[in-house]
Amino acid sequence: MKQIPDPINVGIIGTGWCGGIRAVTAAASPLVGVLHIAETNEERRSEMAIATDAETVTGNWEDLIVDPDIQALMISTTPESVHYPMAKAALDAGKHVLLEKPMALSLEEADELIDIADSKGLKFTIGYSQRFNSKQALAKRSVNDGTLGDPVSVLISRHIGRSLGAKIGTRGKFSPAVMEATHDIDFAFWCLEPRHPVRVYSQMAWGARSDQGVPDTQFLIITMNDGVVVNIGAGWSVPLHYPNAANTWIEFIGTDGALMLDASHRDIVVNTVDKGIQFPLSTMPGEFVDHVYAGPMERETQHFLEAVAYDRPVMVDPKAARVTMEVYLAADISAQEHRVVELPLDRTELSPAGAASELSGSRA
Repeated sequence: MKQIPDPINVGIIGTGWCGGIRAVTAAASPLVGVLHIAETNEERRSEMAIATDAETVTGNWEDLIVDPDIQALMISTTPESVHYPMAKAALDAGKHVLLEKPMALSLEEADELIDIADSKGLKFTIGYSQRFNSKQALAKRSVNDGTLGDPVSVLISRHIGRSLGAKIGTRGKFSPAVMEATHDIDFAFWCLEPRHPVRVYSQMAWGARSDQGVPDTQFLIITMNDGVVVNIGAGWSVPLHYPNAANTWIEFIGTDGALMLDASHRDIVVNTVDKGIQFPLSTMPGEFVDHVYAGPMERETQHFLEAVAYDRPVMVDPKAARVTMEVYLAADISAQEHRVVELPLDRTELSPAGAASELSGSRA
Protein backbone atom coordinates (compact mmCIF):
# COMPACT_ATOMS: atom_id res chain seq x y z
CA MET A 1 0.00 0.00 0.00
CA LYS A 2 1.36 3.41 -1.02
CA GLN A 3 2.27 5.54 1.98
CA ILE A 4 0.59 8.95 2.11
CA PRO A 5 3.22 11.67 2.68
CA ASP A 6 2.95 14.39 5.28
CA PRO A 7 1.51 17.64 3.87
CA ILE A 8 4.13 20.20 2.86
CA ASN A 9 4.10 23.94 3.50
CA VAL A 10 4.40 25.89 0.26
CA GLY A 11 5.04 29.52 -0.66
CA ILE A 12 4.30 31.30 -3.94
CA ILE A 13 6.30 34.44 -4.77
CA GLY A 14 4.46 36.42 -7.42
CA THR A 15 0.83 35.60 -8.20
CA GLY A 16 0.24 37.26 -11.55
CA TRP A 17 -0.74 35.15 -14.56
CA CYS A 18 1.45 32.06 -14.04
CA GLY A 19 1.91 32.48 -10.30
CA GLY A 20 -1.84 32.75 -9.88
CA ILE A 21 -2.33 29.43 -11.67
CA ARG A 22 0.27 27.82 -9.43
CA ALA A 23 -1.26 29.32 -6.27
CA VAL A 24 -4.78 28.10 -7.06
CA THR A 25 -3.41 24.67 -7.97
CA ALA A 26 -1.42 24.43 -4.75
CA ALA A 27 -4.40 25.57 -2.67
CA ALA A 28 -6.46 22.69 -4.08
CA SER A 29 -3.75 20.04 -3.62
CA PRO A 30 -4.06 17.53 -0.76
CA LEU A 31 -0.26 17.50 -0.65
CA VAL A 32 -0.18 21.11 0.60
CA GLY A 33 -0.75 21.67 4.28
CA VAL A 34 -0.32 25.43 4.55
CA LEU A 35 -0.05 27.91 1.67
CA HIS A 36 1.74 31.28 1.83
CA ILE A 37 1.65 34.01 -0.83
CA ALA A 38 3.87 37.03 -1.52
CA GLU A 39 2.49 39.55 -4.01
CA THR A 40 3.44 43.23 -4.40
CA ASN A 41 0.20 44.34 -6.06
CA GLU A 42 -2.34 45.11 -3.36
CA GLU A 43 -5.42 44.43 -5.49
CA ARG A 44 -4.03 41.13 -6.74
CA ARG A 45 -3.04 40.23 -3.19
CA SER A 46 -6.65 40.60 -2.08
CA GLU A 47 -7.91 38.54 -5.02
CA MET A 48 -5.52 35.68 -4.29
CA ALA A 49 -6.30 35.73 -0.57
CA ILE A 50 -9.92 35.01 -1.47
CA ALA A 51 -9.10 32.51 -4.23
CA THR A 52 -6.66 30.42 -2.17
CA ASP A 53 -7.47 31.00 1.50
CA ALA A 54 -3.71 31.24 2.08
CA GLU A 55 -2.53 31.49 5.67
CA THR A 56 -0.04 34.24 4.83
CA VAL A 57 -0.61 36.93 2.20
CA THR A 58 2.22 39.45 2.29
CA GLY A 59 3.72 42.13 0.11
CA ASN A 60 7.27 41.17 1.11
CA TRP A 61 8.77 38.07 -0.53
CA GLU A 62 11.49 37.87 2.08
CA ASP A 63 8.84 36.98 4.68
CA LEU A 64 8.51 33.62 2.93
CA ILE A 65 12.26 33.10 2.73
CA VAL A 66 12.80 33.48 6.48
CA ASP A 67 9.79 31.36 7.48
CA PRO A 68 11.36 28.10 8.74
CA ASP A 69 8.11 26.16 8.26
CA ILE A 70 7.95 26.70 4.49
CA GLN A 71 9.56 23.76 2.71
CA ALA A 72 9.05 24.65 -0.96
CA LEU A 73 8.78 27.87 -2.95
CA MET A 74 7.51 28.61 -6.44
CA ILE A 75 8.97 31.82 -7.84
CA SER A 76 6.79 33.32 -10.59
CA THR A 77 7.60 36.99 -10.35
CA THR A 78 8.83 39.64 -12.76
CA PRO A 79 11.01 41.30 -13.90
CA GLU A 80 13.22 38.41 -14.87
CA SER A 81 16.25 40.05 -13.27
CA VAL A 82 14.92 39.12 -9.81
CA HIS A 83 14.80 35.38 -10.51
CA TYR A 84 18.40 34.69 -9.55
CA PRO A 85 18.55 36.64 -6.25
CA MET A 86 15.20 35.25 -5.10
CA ALA A 87 16.09 31.67 -6.03
CA LYS A 88 19.49 31.98 -4.40
CA ALA A 89 17.93 33.28 -1.18
CA ALA A 90 15.41 30.43 -1.19
CA LEU A 91 18.00 27.73 -1.85
CA ASP A 92 20.38 29.20 0.74
CA ALA A 93 17.48 28.94 3.22
CA GLY A 94 17.15 25.24 2.44
CA LYS A 95 13.91 25.39 0.44
CA HIS A 96 12.97 23.39 -2.66
CA VAL A 97 12.41 25.72 -5.62
CA LEU A 98 10.39 25.84 -8.83
CA LEU A 99 11.64 28.88 -10.74
CA GLU A 100 10.11 30.37 -13.86
CA LYS A 101 12.43 30.85 -16.82
CA PRO A 102 14.87 32.37 -17.37
CA MET A 103 16.66 30.78 -14.44
CA ALA A 104 19.26 33.57 -14.40
CA LEU A 105 20.82 36.25 -16.58
CA SER A 106 24.25 34.65 -16.83
CA LEU A 107 25.68 31.15 -16.90
CA GLU A 108 27.68 31.94 -13.78
CA GLU A 109 24.48 32.70 -11.88
CA ALA A 110 22.85 29.53 -13.21
CA ASP A 111 25.84 27.45 -12.14
CA GLU A 112 25.73 28.93 -8.66
CA LEU A 113 22.05 28.04 -8.21
CA ILE A 114 22.65 24.48 -9.42
CA ASP A 115 25.65 24.08 -7.09
CA ILE A 116 23.69 25.29 -4.06
CA ALA A 117 20.78 22.95 -4.78
CA ASP A 118 23.12 20.00 -5.32
CA SER A 119 25.14 20.67 -2.17
CA LYS A 120 21.98 20.85 -0.05
CA GLY A 121 20.11 17.99 -1.70
CA LEU A 122 17.23 20.25 -2.74
CA LYS A 123 14.68 19.91 -5.53
CA PHE A 124 15.36 22.69 -8.02
CA THR A 125 13.54 22.91 -11.33
CA ILE A 126 12.72 25.44 -14.05
CA GLY A 127 9.24 26.15 -15.39
CA TYR A 128 9.37 24.65 -18.86
CA SER A 129 5.70 23.80 -18.80
CA GLN A 130 5.44 22.54 -22.38
CA ARG A 131 6.92 19.21 -21.27
CA PHE A 132 3.57 18.69 -19.55
CA ASN A 133 1.55 19.29 -22.71
CA SER A 134 0.00 16.00 -23.90
CA LYS A 135 0.89 16.59 -27.57
CA GLN A 136 4.52 17.30 -26.73
CA ALA A 137 4.61 14.24 -24.47
CA LEU A 138 3.45 12.12 -27.42
CA ALA A 139 6.25 13.55 -29.55
CA LYS A 140 8.79 12.66 -26.85
CA ARG A 141 7.46 9.09 -26.67
CA SER A 142 7.45 8.72 -30.46
CA VAL A 143 11.12 9.65 -30.59
CA ASN A 144 12.16 7.57 -27.59
CA ASP A 145 10.29 4.35 -28.47
CA GLY A 146 11.72 4.22 -31.99
CA THR A 147 8.45 4.91 -33.81
CA LEU A 148 10.18 7.48 -36.02
CA GLY A 149 13.45 5.60 -36.34
CA ASP A 150 16.59 7.64 -35.83
CA PRO A 151 15.89 11.39 -35.54
CA VAL A 152 17.05 13.44 -38.53
CA SER A 153 15.62 16.93 -38.04
CA VAL A 154 13.23 19.01 -35.95
CA LEU A 155 11.33 22.11 -37.04
CA ILE A 156 9.36 24.29 -34.62
CA SER A 157 7.53 27.54 -35.38
CA ARG A 158 5.98 29.54 -32.54
CA HIS A 159 4.21 32.89 -32.60
CA ILE A 160 2.46 34.83 -29.86
CA GLY A 161 0.29 37.92 -30.19
CA ARG A 162 1.63 41.44 -30.34
CA SER A 163 -0.04 42.56 -27.09
CA LEU A 164 1.62 39.81 -25.04
CA GLY A 165 4.90 40.41 -26.85
CA ALA A 166 4.72 44.11 -25.97
CA LYS A 167 4.07 43.26 -22.33
CA ILE A 168 7.12 41.01 -22.21
CA GLY A 169 9.16 43.65 -24.02
CA THR A 170 8.57 46.22 -21.28
CA ARG A 171 10.54 44.08 -18.80
CA GLY A 172 13.87 44.32 -20.63
CA LYS A 173 15.47 43.91 -24.04
CA PHE A 174 15.17 40.15 -24.12
CA SER A 175 15.21 38.49 -27.52
CA PRO A 176 12.58 36.05 -28.85
CA ALA A 177 15.15 33.29 -28.31
CA VAL A 178 15.39 34.09 -24.59
CA MET A 179 11.67 34.48 -23.93
CA GLU A 180 9.87 32.37 -26.57
CA ALA A 181 12.15 29.94 -28.41
CA THR A 182 13.50 28.88 -25.01
CA HIS A 183 10.43 26.62 -24.59
CA ASP A 184 11.09 24.98 -27.94
CA ILE A 185 14.82 24.58 -27.37
CA ASP A 186 14.08 22.80 -24.10
CA PHE A 187 11.38 20.64 -25.68
CA ALA A 188 13.54 19.59 -28.65
CA PHE A 189 16.54 18.77 -26.46
CA TRP A 190 14.30 16.79 -24.07
CA CYS A 191 13.06 14.68 -26.96
CA LEU A 192 16.57 14.20 -28.32
CA GLU A 193 18.31 13.21 -25.07
CA PRO A 194 21.11 12.20 -24.60
CA ARG A 195 22.28 14.19 -27.64
CA HIS A 196 23.68 17.64 -26.95
CA PRO A 197 24.09 20.81 -29.03
CA VAL A 198 27.45 21.67 -30.56
CA ARG A 199 26.75 24.60 -32.89
CA VAL A 200 24.26 27.48 -33.23
CA TYR A 201 23.47 29.95 -35.98
CA SER A 202 20.77 32.60 -35.63
CA GLN A 203 19.27 35.60 -37.39
CA MET A 204 16.81 38.24 -36.19
CA ALA A 205 14.12 39.97 -38.25
CA TRP A 206 13.15 43.52 -37.30
CA GLY A 207 9.88 45.33 -37.91
CA ALA A 208 6.91 46.32 -35.75
CA ARG A 209 8.80 45.82 -32.48
CA SER A 210 11.86 47.86 -33.47
CA ASP A 211 10.68 50.88 -31.49
CA GLN A 212 10.98 48.76 -28.32
CA GLY A 213 14.51 47.76 -29.24
CA VAL A 214 13.72 44.10 -29.86
CA PRO A 215 13.29 42.04 -33.04
CA ASP A 216 9.93 40.72 -34.22
CA THR A 217 11.18 37.23 -35.00
CA GLN A 218 14.29 35.15 -34.42
CA PHE A 219 15.38 32.00 -36.24
CA LEU A 220 17.82 29.43 -34.85
CA ILE A 221 19.60 26.51 -36.51
CA ILE A 222 21.07 24.20 -33.87
CA THR A 223 23.30 21.25 -34.73
CA MET A 224 23.43 18.32 -32.30
CA ASN A 225 26.51 16.19 -31.67
CA ASP A 226 25.28 13.38 -33.96
CA GLY A 227 24.27 15.69 -36.82
CA VAL A 228 20.56 16.08 -36.02
CA VAL A 229 19.47 19.61 -36.98
CA VAL A 230 16.93 21.61 -34.95
CA ASN A 231 15.37 24.61 -36.69
CA ILE A 232 13.32 26.98 -34.51
CA GLY A 233 11.51 30.19 -35.39
CA ALA A 234 9.91 32.31 -32.66
CA GLY A 235 8.14 35.62 -32.85
CA TRP A 236 5.86 37.94 -30.90
CA SER A 237 4.40 40.44 -33.33
CA VAL A 238 1.32 38.70 -34.75
CA PRO A 239 -1.29 41.48 -35.22
CA LEU A 240 -3.44 42.49 -32.28
CA HIS A 241 -6.64 41.05 -33.70
CA TYR A 242 -5.19 37.63 -34.48
CA PRO A 243 -7.71 35.30 -32.80
CA ASN A 244 -5.46 33.19 -30.60
CA ALA A 245 -2.77 33.75 -27.98
CA ALA A 246 -0.12 31.27 -29.14
CA ASN A 247 0.35 29.38 -32.40
CA THR A 248 2.83 26.50 -32.69
CA TRP A 249 3.72 23.97 -35.39
CA ILE A 250 6.19 21.11 -34.75
CA GLU A 251 7.75 18.57 -37.14
CA PHE A 252 9.94 15.62 -36.18
CA ILE A 253 11.50 13.79 -39.12
CA GLY A 254 13.14 10.40 -38.60
CA THR A 255 14.61 7.66 -40.76
CA ASP A 256 11.43 5.56 -40.41
CA GLY A 257 8.69 8.10 -39.86
CA ALA A 258 7.52 11.65 -39.34
CA LEU A 259 5.42 13.40 -36.72
CA MET A 260 3.52 16.62 -37.45
CA LEU A 261 2.15 18.36 -34.39
CA ASP A 262 -0.45 21.10 -34.78
CA ALA A 263 -0.65 23.26 -31.66
CA SER A 264 -2.25 26.22 -33.43
CA HIS A 265 -5.30 26.05 -31.12
CA ARG A 266 -7.82 26.38 -33.94
CA ASP A 267 -9.97 23.43 -32.87
CA ILE A 268 -12.46 25.64 -30.96
CA VAL A 269 -13.92 28.66 -32.74
CA VAL A 270 -16.09 31.27 -31.02
CA ASN A 271 -17.54 34.01 -33.23
CA THR A 272 -19.40 36.93 -31.67
CA VAL A 273 -20.75 40.24 -32.91
CA ASP A 274 -18.62 42.19 -30.44
CA LYS A 275 -15.27 40.40 -30.76
CA GLY A 276 -15.37 38.52 -34.04
CA ILE A 277 -13.56 35.19 -34.33
CA GLN A 278 -11.67 33.90 -31.29
CA PHE A 279 -9.79 30.68 -30.59
CA PRO A 280 -10.29 29.95 -26.87
CA LEU A 281 -7.91 27.92 -24.70
CA SER A 282 -4.94 29.04 -26.79
CA THR A 283 -2.55 30.33 -24.12
CA MET A 284 0.71 28.46 -23.52
CA PRO A 285 0.30 27.88 -19.76
CA GLY A 286 -3.39 27.02 -20.12
CA GLU A 287 -6.34 28.13 -18.05
CA PHE A 288 -9.07 26.97 -15.72
CA VAL A 289 -12.43 26.20 -17.31
CA ASP A 290 -14.78 25.91 -14.35
CA HIS A 291 -14.03 22.49 -12.80
CA VAL A 292 -11.26 21.44 -15.24
CA TYR A 293 -7.92 22.83 -16.41
CA ALA A 294 -6.95 23.09 -20.08
CA GLY A 295 -3.19 23.20 -20.53
CA PRO A 296 0.08 22.07 -18.98
CA MET A 297 0.78 24.39 -16.03
CA GLU A 298 -1.57 22.83 -13.49
CA ARG A 299 0.00 19.40 -14.05
CA GLU A 300 3.51 20.89 -13.95
CA THR A 301 2.72 22.49 -10.58
CA GLN A 302 1.29 19.24 -9.24
CA HIS A 303 4.42 17.42 -10.43
CA PHE A 304 6.66 19.74 -8.42
CA LEU A 305 4.54 19.26 -5.31
CA GLU A 306 4.70 15.48 -5.79
CA ALA A 307 8.47 15.58 -6.29
CA VAL A 308 8.87 17.36 -2.95
CA ALA A 309 6.27 15.35 -1.02
CA TYR A 310 7.30 11.92 -2.33
CA ASP A 311 11.02 12.72 -2.78
CA ARG A 312 10.92 12.05 -6.52
CA PRO A 313 13.16 13.50 -9.27
CA VAL A 314 11.93 16.65 -10.98
CA MET A 315 11.05 16.47 -14.68
CA VAL A 316 13.15 19.49 -15.69
CA ASP A 317 16.68 19.06 -14.38
CA PRO A 318 18.27 22.52 -13.91
CA LYS A 319 21.38 21.26 -15.71
CA ALA A 320 19.23 20.69 -18.79
CA ALA A 321 17.77 24.18 -18.38
CA ARG A 322 21.32 25.52 -18.29
CA VAL A 323 22.04 23.89 -21.67
CA THR A 324 18.96 25.62 -23.08
CA MET A 325 20.19 28.88 -21.59
CA GLU A 326 23.63 28.48 -23.15
CA VAL A 327 22.04 27.90 -26.56
CA TYR A 328 19.78 30.97 -26.51
CA LEU A 329 22.68 33.12 -25.34
CA ALA A 330 24.76 31.69 -28.19
CA ALA A 331 21.90 32.43 -30.59
CA ASP A 332 21.88 36.10 -29.59
CA ILE A 333 25.65 36.31 -30.05
CA SER A 334 25.31 34.65 -33.46
CA ALA A 335 22.60 37.05 -34.58
CA GLN A 336 24.52 40.12 -33.39
CA GLU A 337 27.87 39.07 -34.82
CA HIS A 338 26.57 37.31 -37.96
CA ARG A 339 28.50 34.12 -37.36
CA VAL A 340 28.18 30.50 -36.33
CA VAL A 341 28.83 29.99 -32.61
CA GLU A 342 30.46 26.80 -31.40
CA LEU A 343 29.50 25.21 -28.07
CA PRO A 344 30.33 25.18 -25.24
CA LEU A 345 30.58 28.95 -25.06
CA ASP A 346 33.82 30.66 -24.21
CA ARG A 347 33.10 32.69 -21.06
CA THR A 348 34.89 35.67 -22.59
CA GLU A 349 32.09 35.88 -25.18
CA LEU A 350 29.44 36.50 -22.55
CA SER A 351 28.19 39.54 -20.69
CA PRO A 352 25.22 39.37 -18.30
CA ALA A 353 22.10 38.38 -20.28
CA GLY A 354 24.35 37.70 -23.27
CA ALA A 355 23.98 39.70 -26.44
CA ALA A 356 20.29 40.14 -25.59
CA SER A 357 21.24 43.09 -23.38
CA GLU A 358 22.47 45.02 -26.42
CA LEU A 359 20.08 44.14 -29.21
CA SER A 360 20.22 46.36 -32.26
CA GLY A 361 17.89 46.79 -35.20
CA SER A 362 20.42 45.99 -37.90
CA ARG A 363 19.12 44.16 -40.98
CA ALA A 364 22.64 43.40 -42.22
